[in-house]
Amino acid sequence: MSTSDITESAGATDPARSTDSAAAATDPAGAADPGGTARSRQKVSASRRPGQRRIGKVLLGLLAWLIGLLFVSPLLWMLLTSLHAETDASTNPPSFFAPLTLESYSNFFGGSSGVSPWPYLINSAVAAIVSTLIVLVLSTMAAYSLAIRRIKRWSDVLFFLLSTKMLPMVAGLLPVYLVAQMFGILDTWLLLIIIYSAMNMPIAVWMMRSFLAEVPVEVLEAAELDGARLPRVFMKILLPLTAPGLAATALICFIFSWNELLFANVLTSTAASTAPVFLTSFVTSQGLFLSQVCAASLIISVPVLVAGIAAQDKLVQGLSMGAVK
Repeated sequence: MSTSDITESAGATDPARSTDSAAAATDPAGAADPGGTARSRQKVSASRRPGQRRIGKVLLGLLAWLIGLLFVSPLLWMLLTSLHAETDASTNPPSFFAPLTLESYSNFFGGSSGVSPWPYLINSAVAAIVSTLIVLVLSTMAAYSLAIRRIKRWSDVLFFLLSTKMLPMVAGLLPVYLVAQMFGILDTWLLLIIIYSAMNMPIAVWMMRSFLAEVPVEVLEAAELDGARLPRVFMKILLPLTAPGLAATALICFIFSWNELLFANVLTSTAASTAPVFLTSFVTSQGLFLSQVCAASLIISVPVLVAGIAAQDKLVQGLSMGAVK
């Protein structure tokens, strides 16, 4: 038997080889480059990826703008309503294209009634700022003993502070009123400062404790080895390291104090009434002056907005300091 006969018989007995030969004969491109199809698919998918990413970023940006407008829409609605006259602001459905006027803002500053809002704004500012400073000082010292130099049963102290927030504020209104009447401090700044300080102390201690827990203990030990006393450690190390946390705590305490209405409405009458109490004067027996309420609400919200914008970078850092361990 010759060599050619042996080769022909092997090809006849191997159908897979004959099938591959037939496929190669019918598809010369595939025979020349078996991986060409896979490479072309990878190129097509790679060319589509930048376009898909660009579309995804655009959709994500539109979604973020939509959510932002959703949150800002109440403020925009209040602004538009405050710029309308009372007759136009009270219509149902609302008249969006009614003439704009600053009459409500003029009335807020005593244009028609002659009542100035400045005493109420000053009372709110004094009570909120002083109580916030007191809370920052006391809560930082308390958090130091709960996070760095831990006292015995420190967890019980934390939960006790948290339990004080479980009592409804209205439940403590009558006892506070009787005690304030006994000491003769009704309708005074002192009473509001004491109440706001006690009201914000638990949450401030919890926040500052989480921020101080992030400070490396080695840094404090190195400072003590260098001879630094506790006041110097506070001023030179702890306060700079926890500045974002201090800003976040201060802003939250300020907002809570500025917006508080229940105690201020019951425990004050004229001398120490705050801005939220003045805001309720626009709801009278004659009805709700919607345009004036919106104008007053926007003006009273300005200090909180200014404080939030001023401490924006510190606020973001502070709120995220204790979030990730």
